[in-house]
Amino acid sequence: MRSGVRCMAAVSSMECVKGVKGVILDMCGVLYDSGEGGGRPIQGSVEAVKRLMDSGLILRFCTNETQNTREKFVQKLRRMGFDISVSDVFSPAPALMRILRERGLQPHLLVHDDLIPEFDGIEMNSPNCVVIGDAADRFSYENLNEAFRVLIGLKKPILFSLGQGRYYKETDGLKLDVGVFMKALEYACDVQAEVVGKPSPEFFQSVLRDMNLQPHEVVMVGDDLVNDVGGAQRCGIKGVQVRTGKYRPSDEDHPSVKADAYVDDLAAAVDAILTQKH
Repeated sequence: MRSGVRCMAAVSSMECVKGVKGVILDMCGVLYDSGEGGGRPIQGSVEAVKRLMDSGLILRFCTNETQNTREKFVQKLRRMGFDISVSDVFSPAPALMRILRERGLQPHLLVHDDLIPEFDGIEMNSPNCVVIGDAADRFSYENLNEAFRVLIGLKKPILFSLGQGRYYKETDGLKLDVGVFMKALEYACDVQAEVVGKPSPEFFQSVLRDMNLQPHEVVMVGDDLVNDVGGAQRCGIKGVQVRTGKYRPSDEDHPSVKADAYVDDLAAAVDAILTQKH
C-alpha cells in the first residue's frame, strides 16, 4: 500500500498526462527485471498493467528486447502474470525483417541464439549488411571481428543495430547492452548504424499508427531516459521516467533530455494516469 503523500506527489508531477488516450510501456526495467530464470516482475507492475487494460485507455508495449523471439518473450511475461498479447508488443526484429525484405538485403547476424528464428526465410549466403542485437555471451572478440570483416569488405557497408541501449538491469546487476558494441563497429568501419527500435522515430510512429492516435494523445513510460523518454519526446509523445530498472539519480540532471515527469515505479505512474483521466 502506497502512502497518500506519495500518491499525491505522483499526481502533481503527472499533470502532463491529463487527457491522454493511450499509453506505451517499456518492458524490461518497467514491468520486470530480467535475469536468471527469466527474471522477476517489479513490485506492483502486474496489477498496474491490469488496471491500465481495464481503464479503456489504448495500451501498447514497446521493447528493444532482442534475446528472444517476440512470441517466446511474451510467453515468459505471461508466466510472470502479465496478460499480454503478442500483437500489442512492438520489438525491433519484426520491424527489421520488413526492411531487409524491402531492400533485398542478406544479413550477417551478430545476435542472441534465441533470436535467430526471427530471421527464418531470409537469405544469408552472401551477406551485404550486418545486423547486431543484444547477443549477450556471443559478444566475443572472435564474433565482433567476424562482423567487422564483413562490414569492412563491403563497398557500401550497412550496419543495422536492434536498439542502441548502453546498459540494462538484470537481477544480479547492470549489463552492457548492444549500443556499446554498435559504437565499436561504427568506429572501426567508419559507418553510421541504422537503428531499428527505440529511439528511432520510425519505430515510435509505427506504434502510433497501430494505436490510431496522435502523438499528443499518448504518454510513454520507460526507465531509459534517452531511448524511451527522449525518443518518445522527439515524436511529440510525453515521456515519463520510472525510478526502476536502469534509472540512475543522475538521469534527472541530464544535460539534454528531461522527462515530463519522474515517478517511483509503474504502479505510481498508473495511479497518476488514471487520476488525471477522470
